[in-house]
Amino acid sequence: MENQYEPPFHQTNTMTNLVIEIADYAGQIGSHENLSKHPELRRENRIRTIYSSLAIEQNTLSLEQVTDVINGRHIIGPPEDIREVQNAYQAYDHLNELDPYSVRDLLKAHKWMTAELVKESGTFRSGNVGVFAGDQMIHAGTPAKLVPDLIKELFIWMKNSGIHPLIKSCIFHYEFEFIHPFQDGNGRTGRLWHTLILSKWKPFFAWVPIENMIHEHQQEYYDALQQAYSSGESTVFVEFMLTMIRDILSEIVTVQNKDTATKTRYRNTAPQSTEDRILHLLEDDPEMSSNDIAELIGLSQRQILRIMSKLKGEGKLMHEGSRKKGRWICVPSR
Repeated sequence: MENQYEPPFHQTNTMTNLVIEIADYAGQIGSHENLSKHPELRRENRIRTIYSSLAIEQNTLSLEQVTDVINGRHIIGPPEDIREVQNAYQAYDHLNELDPYSVRDLLKAHKWMTAELVKESGTFRSGNVGVFAGDQMIHAGTPAKLVPDLIKELFIWMKNSGIHPLIKSCIFHYEFEFIHPFQDGNGRTGRLWHTLILSKWKPFFAWVPIENMIHEHQQEYYDALQQAYSSGESTVFVEFMLTMIRDILSEIVTVQNKDTATKTRYRNTAPQSTEDRILHLLEDDPEMSSNDIAELIGLSQRQILRIMSKLKGEGKLMHEGSRKKGRWICVPSR
């Protein structure tokens, strides 16, 4: 029998306007190619994504601890929280290998995400569950016996629907959480799949930390889910998620524009010596990385680090704060 499944929602002017805004930002990001040129930026965004997605689920590790775990360093922390980070990194690392319309791949991703943490890892749940916001249950998940068929119908709808991928990904996110197909790990897996759908529309979405924006607006996220559950359709949740996507892309474009302006000013006013060029760049942007400086000046990162070390030894350059979040201070000549 031909599938007739249609997720309940209605497209609003707000959705249409948000899609237009997001598409414009996506065009600017795609033309800039900042993420493709800077693997360290992609890695930083991936770490932020994993930290935020797990923090939403009450993982207690800090961003610095998550970074250390992903970099293979030993930390002191709850073993389950550490394992969650390792699992999530594996799942996101294999994102490009997954087919967003494959139920088999969904189960594979869930197994990566929950290995050694959940008894029914990589399989649909056998019992009934509820959706919780903190200690409050906001929705009783679909009865377990209906889960496989509903997920299959949802994936068929996704594959055949002509709705814009931005809206489709948000509808999927809501429907997935409504069904709540797994014993545990539904939030993590649903957000991963949302990113996967978007990355098939625009590849740079694989590196955009949408989860970070959700984490910053976590209560609003749960409120939007609650309102959608109460209304029986995903409209309010789709509008909320599109707003989150619009806002994170707006931040990325703002940073890119600043980077472009810095490079333009540098080309127009660059002094002669390499040492002066480095100081000139760091005066303009104290948080600029040695890799970015190397790209602008045309030397290797090792050469730049050696010159910066020399400038520090001469008292012309100082660094304050942590290695990852600190800033450079250029000391004026007396």
